[in-house]
Amino acid sequence: MEEYKNLPLEEWDEVHVSSWLKSLGVKDQYIQKLHEEEVTGPVLKELREQYLSEKIGMKGGQSQLILSKRNELLKSKTNPKKRNEEQTVLQKADSKDSAVENPKTRAGNKPDPVKESTAEKVKTDKALSEAKSRPFDTEAIDFKYVRNTVLQPETGIINLIDPCHEYKSFATAAGLERTRLQAKFAREVIKFGSGCLNVRTNGTIHFGVMDSVENTGYSHGEIIGVPVNDKDIYVDALDHIEKCFTNSSQMEAVRHCIRPPRFVEVIDKDSRVNHCVIEVDIVPTAKIVSGKLFTVRLPKFNEKSNKVEFEKRTTYRRVGAKTEPISEDDQVDFILGMQERDKRREEAESTRHENPSDTYEDLGRKLSVLLTCGKKYIDDSLWYIIVTNKCEHENLKYINFLLHMNIFCVFDFDPDSKSSGLCSQYQEHHATNLHFLQNYANESGMSTSDFIKDLQLFDQTSWIFCNGRSDYLGDENSCDEKTWIKTKKKQLKKAISMICNEILPKGSFVVLFVLMSPVEQPLVDTFHEFYAEMNGHEDIVCISESKENYTKWANVAQVSCSLETLNQMSVVGMKMSHIDATVQSIQLCTTQSTKHLPVFNKGLCLLKTVEEERLLSLEVLSVYQCDDTNTDFIDQEQVNNIERYFYQGGKVSWMNFWLADKQLCGDVIQREAYRDVATILDDILKRNVLNKTVARINIYHHPGSGGSTVARQLLWNFRRDLRCSVVKPSYSVTTVCEHAVWLREYEEKDRNNCLPVLLLVEDCDEEYLDELRHELGNAIASMKITPSTLCFILLSCKRSHDPEKMCRALPLQTVAVTHKLTEEEKRLFSRKREKLQQQFQPEFILTFVLMSEEFEEQYIKDFVEHLLQGIDHSSVETRLIRYVALLNCYVQNSYISVSHCEAFLGLGVQMDRFRHYNFDRSLSERARLVFTHLRESTTYISSIRIIHPLVAKEILHQLSGNQLQSIIAMDLLQEKVLFDHRFGRDEYLKLIRDLFIRRYKISKGDNIDSFFSPLIEHVCTREKNPAKAMDLLKTAYTCFGKDPFFAQQLARLYYTYEMFEDAKHWAEVAKSHLPHNSFILDTEGQVYWKWFNFKYDLLDEEDWTAETVTEIIGIALKAIECFRASEKAAKSETVSMNNSGYFGEVDVGCRLLKLISLVNVFANKNEPSKLMQYLLTDHIPEEVKRPWHNFHSRLKGLQKGIYEALEWISEDLSYFQTEKNEEEGRSSKELEQVYNPRKWLLRKTSVYARFFSDASFNPSCQTVSKSTDSLTPLTRRMNIYRLGGGNVTAILSLLSDQKTERSGRKLEQIISMHPEDPQREKLDHIDLVNYIFCQIALGCALPRSQKLVTLQKLRELSLRFHKERNNTSPPSAFFLLSLLYWPEESEDREPNQQKNNILMSAIDALKRHYDIKIKNVPSRKKRIFTHFYLGQGKGLDRFIHRSKLEKFLNGTLNERRLKWLSGEVWATPEIAQLLKRVEGWTENGSVFVRGTSKGSKIRVLPLYSASRPNANENVTFYLGFSFDGPVAYDIQVH
Repeated sequence: MEEYKNLPLEEWDEVHVSSWLKSLGVKDQYIQKLHEEEVTGPVLKELREQYLSEKIGMKGGQSQLILSKRNELLKSKTNPKKRNEEQTVLQKADSKDSAVENPKTRAGNKPDPVKESTAEKVKTDKALSEAKSRPFDTEAIDFKYVRNTVLQPETGIINLIDPCHEYKSFATAAGLERTRLQAKFAREVIKFGSGCLNVRTNGTIHFGVMDSVENTGYSHGEIIGVPVNDKDIYVDALDHIEKCFTNSSQMEAVRHCIRPPRFVEVIDKDSRVNHCVIEVDIVPTAKIVSGKLFTVRLPKFNEKSNKVEFEKRTTYRRVGAKTEPISEDDQVDFILGMQERDKRREEAESTRHENPSDTYEDLGRKLSVLLTCGKKYIDDSLWYIIVTNKCEHENLKYINFLLHMNIFCVFDFDPDSKSSGLCSQYQEHHATNLHFLQNYANESGMSTSDFIKDLQLFDQTSWIFCNGRSDYLGDENSCDEKTWIKTKKKQLKKAISMICNEILPKGSFVVLFVLMSPVEQPLVDTFHEFYAEMNGHEDIVCISESKENYTKWANVAQVSCSLETLNQMSVVGMKMSHIDATVQSIQLCTTQSTKHLPVFNKGLCLLKTVEEERLLSLEVLSVYQCDDTNTDFIDQEQVNNIERYFYQGGKVSWMNFWLADKQLCGDVIQREAYRDVATILDDILKRNVLNKTVARINIYHHPGSGGSTVARQLLWNFRRDLRCSVVKPSYSVTTVCEHAVWLREYEEKDRNNCLPVLLLVEDCDEEYLDELRHELGNAIASMKITPSTLCFILLSCKRSHDPEKMCRALPLQTVAVTHKLTEEEKRLFSRKREKLQQQFQPEFILTFVLMSEEFEEQYIKDFVEHLLQGIDHSSVETRLIRYVALLNCYVQNSYISVSHCEAFLGLGVQMDRFRHYNFDRSLSERARLVFTHLRESTTYISSIRIIHPLVAKEILHQLSGNQLQSIIAMDLLQEKVLFDHRFGRDEYLKLIRDLFIRRYKISKGDNIDSFFSPLIEHVCTREKNPAKAMDLLKTAYTCFGKDPFFAQQLARLYYTYEMFEDAKHWAEVAKSHLPHNSFILDTEGQVYWKWFNFKYDLLDEEDWTAETVTEIIGIALKAIECFRASEKAAKSETVSMNNSGYFGEVDVGCRLLKLISLVNVFANKNEPSKLMQYLLTDHIPEEVKRPWHNFHSRLKGLQKGIYEALEWISEDLSYFQTEKNEEEGRSSKELEQVYNPRKWLLRKTSVYARFFSDASFNPSCQTVSKSTDSLTPLTRRMNIYRLGGGNVTAILSLLSDQKTERSGRKLEQIISMHPEDPQREKLDHIDLVNYIFCQIALGCALPRSQKLVTLQKLRELSLRFHKERNNTSPPSAFFLLSLLYWPEESEDREPNQQKNNILMSAIDALKRHYDIKIKNVPSRKKRIFTHFYLGQGKGLDRFIHRSKLEKFLNGTLNERRLKWLSGEVWATPEIAQLLKRVEGWTENGSVFVRGTSKGSKIRVLPLYSASRPNANENVTFYLGFSFDGPVAYDIQVH
């Protein structure tokens, strides 16, 4: 849209402004934001830099471009004549000769290329960069000028040797035809040359440089350049010399002293026009010009005669900055002074070599300062990006300094680098990931964090081949410059933009150009891109041994910054061997890249860095960790900084322990918890009582109590006895397992004789730890390692709000670290505090002081109150403190990156090299007190948080008096600068998302379970403002791009406060985004379920008519419809198992049945079966026919729907263990399905059955009739349901009753409801399954009951399942076959092929059903539930239900569960006496037992494969029965 060019600025709209911005090359993201902010022409006139940086989030380079171009635009719009006058101005700048100004003299009608290029925009008076002239009288092939830079003003005589300068724009003349052009050029050169020769001074005349002409729009000395199509025109033009001078000796002298024209290329990033500055040097050598006076006849083209004519003889001289003729009056004196001028020239020539031009420069110091950003040494606080080209073979031995640098990536332009260059050399010492430029394009649109993970950035050096790779078999060949620019330049731009704007914040890295060989354009383009993205040359360094290579690079690179600046950031002429030695002398660690690890025979082995770096998921601790530190750099200031960071709340580092061991600082206090952990570890190492291959130790700690320090102290002190490592939990369990196994076996001879690996895993959920333990166990089991060999010790260190409670669950392997100090600890902390206070100001050890005070509530309150005294509540800094406190209070491990903070505080782009200190200096004293800097251990990226969560909580509490937390949260959501800041955006958005959505869960280490995020609950309950909470979620929904999960939360919040229309709206909004998400569909169902309950509770007794309940029934049926949609969606979801829809359908269905039963039509006590008749037959009472005409078919399907949902829930509970702990749950029945689903199922089954059995409708009938023959199959089933015998889970749950006799009598009652001869009655499969389960359960509860039948009888009954096996048979039928037909010594001594076939087909069927059930959900997430164990008895007595074993275990449910997981249960004497050990064998990693036919074998699933030997061994184990088939526990080699 070009129409804006013809409109006044005042009439521009947003579209015009966007078009103008696009023409400038402003980034699209900023154009879009300015368009959204409705920036029109009038607004553009008033824009300020503060607005662009704070409101739009624009970086300095972009805002400077816009403001500068806006100012130019304003000037050009206010002087419209200027553009039209430009051609005339340029002509005036050329000459005042009327002949050349005649347009007819032009060569044809070709447009003037100079005029076209210069007329693109009118220059302003803004400051232009200065340029240096080409070195005098040198070829300087690689020298270039940058368009629109400015040379020093024209000069007169200086010292005869330093040249004087004269400029000519030559803009119009360059377009003349050959003869006219040569005459014009020769005239200017010879005139200037004769003037210089006569005064004996060196000089240079420049064509293509603006001379001093008013109103040109250009600056004096500004380099424009002229087009040169044929250089010979200018060279041949000097042939006029022979005609200008009549004296032959003069001709020869002039020819010698006026050098041939030199053509210096003019470069411009924004223009492709090839222009040059044409320069002619004048060198009046004393020997040649001595005694000569040069009188000249200047050429001039005569338009009338159409030929070149020569003017009269004239003598010229330089006067100031001009060349003027000598008047007749002055000629005599001038000639008389010739001898003196010759003498001065000789003296000048003789003395010019006495002071060499090259000045001494301390390159060593310069190199050190540039690479360390002014520090004394190079450490890991900075990343380095290397840009290099082909490294010659002799220089490869001098790249050791690169091996010890923290290199993020390398831009390598050498295609042979992998096979014979720098890459091959580097790979001998470090692991690398080899990439191409297109790998950084991120075309799939991954988030930054996923992108980093995908390329494994920060873990291994990314080696980017920028111009192909010669050894690569794929299609990635090198190409020439022109092809590279066409095909790869865009990719380079994207890669650099990605690194600078998304991955590494400014100030965290240095770009190092290492010019090893002649430079080509792509290497220069790389500099331009980094310069642009980094907003300047700060943090860019160049090293070049060859001055020639550097000169070529710098002359082209000066387009972005001046040569002077390039020289300041470059080290040139220093030999690579000297560079290598100098850099190594300032590196903190320069020893060989190896670590020492302990080995089994008490010796040591070397772990090369290249091997260590391949262990991406582990941080390996060396025996001599930190010993390679160069102690020359560890002065007291450095020690203080390390200590101060720790005592201000930073995480302890290995350097803290090393300094303490070397007595360079005070000891790190060992809390008593450390001794407890060390004792547990010693016991495991010495005894390994449980013969585990994978042991586990737990440390639960209050936040900020030193739990992480205790864990790391343990690793530090055991690093000589164990192989110690910290797990990076961002990696998958499979990767961690693979690397841990490799670390264990590294440099060991025998897998059975390796040192155990101690793995520290911090703040990971239980699921991750269980999976890791499981994977490690599987890995050990798959190798020939003795089962009792200790291989790994998992040290879990987790935050907890009640560490002591967690410790009580498993006291033998758990240690609690709390804020409470023992008396001994108090003395230690007191002494340490006194020492630290002598060394540091109190604010520098604040966290330690708080800890020594045991984080006492009043102390924290007083501290914060003192801190906030007189605080300016309106300041930006106070807002930042509020936001960080809000995050730290509600989101565990939250932070805000320093980059975000800088953007928010409006610090702009930090243009110096000391960013961290700049940020600190910008903060007030109180902010420095409460903020602590964090450095991410992998990326070293800085962020801030409040020094402690309790301090954050108190700050928030005290600031809330001035501003409610809901207002703070709303302000935070509306901070566009924070939201739109590109660097670290994914991490920031995740933390904000957690603030509004993540609920507290006890299972995740929180102290409570919350229904909403704690912030939302605070606003609703403490602030008593649910409407504000709703507003917050609505704003968040918009801020997060209409995220459906915020809409889901809104629906939940609205129905919680009984605003059902709004809840319905937001549920539908969420569903519109994710129509097949089972969890969102379930939320929609919950809306109608709560709505139904609300309406139901409002009904009065007199309202129970068909008409009055019609609306309520409609709502209930809508709820059921939504729940069924959720069920359907859940079945198609392969990576999750969401059963909430089934629970919802049963809840609604049961209450709907109650509602209908109370409607006056069905409430007649004399006609209890009327409701059943309506629901189960085609009969429709007249009273409901019309009001319920839309519901009849759905109501008649109610019984079947509830029944199927109950069966599904029962089957699900039969397969898997419930993960929730009912002791953690609330007492309300609302959450019973979550915390105790089996109890919920029993209750709902009974409620459901009551509506479909006649007896249940008669209040006078307290017991069930003994006459069952008259009952229909349905009413019999419902009576059985009512008693708890309707499904497998309900039946087996009866065994959990502490009073076994009571459960036994109930089971007898249920069995009485079944036909006396089930085989004759031909019960359907479901009823037969339930009957057999009741018999087995009765055998467990009352083994001498008269109702029991024999094992043989049950086998005969279950044989139907085998004979009639088809797709309709439930998994429970095959479970019974596997249980009943398991070989029994007394009855199955003889081989029996039929029994064997029955058993094997049942196990196969169970496996098929299980695979369908589990989908793609990891088996560790849904643990299989074992119902029965094989005991010592006979017949039914040999089946021991799990509930019986539970009665021998003490402790809470959670403690008992941990005993099952750890295997402690098998060490219980009573259980060992009760169960039978089965004999079997292992074969190729599987466990087998002998079947009931000759040669048959039954495969048994080992539930804890860590105990399974890999070798072919005879084993014994305890046998369990699950819905995944038979399982083995506690496998031992026999």
